[in-house]
Amino acid sequence: QVQLVESGGGLVQAGGSLRVSCAVSGGTFSRYSMGWFRQAPGKEREFVAVISWSVSGSYYADSVRGRFTISRDNAKNTQYLQMNSLKSEDTAVYYCAASEDWRIRTSIHGYDYWGQGTQVTVSS
Repeated sequence: QVQLVESGGGLVQAGGSLRVSCAVSGGTFSRYSMGWFRQAPGKEREFVAVISWSVSGSYYADSVRGRFTISRDNAKNTQYLQMNSLKSEDTAVYYCAASEDWRIRTSIHGYDYWGQGTQVTVSS
């Protein structure tokens, strides 16, 4: 049974930084493409970033490109999302997701496993 557990969320002022992590257990982490999604109150869950299983490729939503960095440590079965220059519109629950598909996927339907989410709140 594959489990994903996010951590590192919290409250930060606009312009600040935060790093969220996602620990994966019960599966072969190095074979998964890993993504981050977020969901703000009253809105649909949206794609944030994805990193391929080989770490050779990553892709970002336009709204975060240049501010957020996705990374992974296959030895620790963990992926990260470094968030810099945070804005109030980045406030959301951030979800970690794993895909058994080797391709870069940006749709929620492309992911097989999900974490419970971690709250990120950016105060203006």
